[in-house]
Amino acid sequence: MSDRRLTPANARVAHVSLRGDVDAPRHVEGEARLIGVPVADLMDAPGGRRARQMQMGESVNLLESHEGWSFVQATRDDYVGYLRDEQVTEGAAPTHKVAARATHVYSEPDFKSPERAFLGHGARLHVLDVAGRFARTPQGFVPVAHLAPLAELAGDPVDVAALYLGTPYLWGGNSMLGIDCSGLVQAACLACGIDCPGDSDMQADRLGVTLPAGTPPRRGDLMFWKGHVAWLSAPDTLLHANVHHMAVAQEPLAAAIARIEQQGDGPVTAHKRLEG
Repeated sequence: MSDRRLTPANARVAHVSLRGDVDAPRHVEGEARLIGVPVADLMDAPGGRRARQMQMGESVNLLESHEGWSFVQATRDDYVGYLRDEQVTEGAAPTHKVAARATHVYSEPDFKSPERAFLGHGARLHVLDVAGRFARTPQGFVPVAHLAPLAELAGDPVDVAALYLGTPYLWGGNSMLGIDCSGLVQAACLACGIDCPGDSDMQADRLGVTLPAGTPPRRGDLMFWKGHVAWLSAPDTLLHANVHHMAVAQEPLAAAIARIEQQGDGPVTAHKRLEG
């Protein structure tokens, strides 16, 4: 059975790649669009529950606009869902990304000017030009120190994940305003150019190689439980977004394994290592 989260089809429309497999009144190619707001909830149904989130400048394939809701598939991980029509734009393709923990968009190239928006790590922008310490974008002026070219990759996903320390836990969250365990893993992987799905069960299937029981852990490994995933920031330390702390936090590995099992969420289901 196909995974609903990754299947670009609803009762009215389906992507052309599904012709012959999925019955729908229309099969469409879709149209390229960008997220035009700082953070947008990607819903599992119009007005439904948040499934994931997307940030400014991320790209989607727009399959349908219906009664104020855009049915889209995210470019970053093929996740399917619904955004409000006003959250989707035809803006210029991004050239840069927020590489710092977060930044502000200012109304003028002046730190004392009113800010227009708060953008978190990973948000994307089209830089029109740079003058002094500011980059001019269609949204306003952003400090150059907080940006990096879109093609520039981080070298260590654990360093990227550590930027999020203290960020509040938010189920389905994908930004500095709130993030969950799989969102933290995805943010760190994507910043390093590592393809990564959106949810922990998909990550357990597709990321890295599974290590034999008893393999000594090392920095950069991933530990999986049923419904949870965590980075190892050191051989004996977890770095993860979790409900126990209601934040991105670090804690001793042995203590975390015991706590998670004691609270009823079971043992570690996989110890994985990213290839390369």
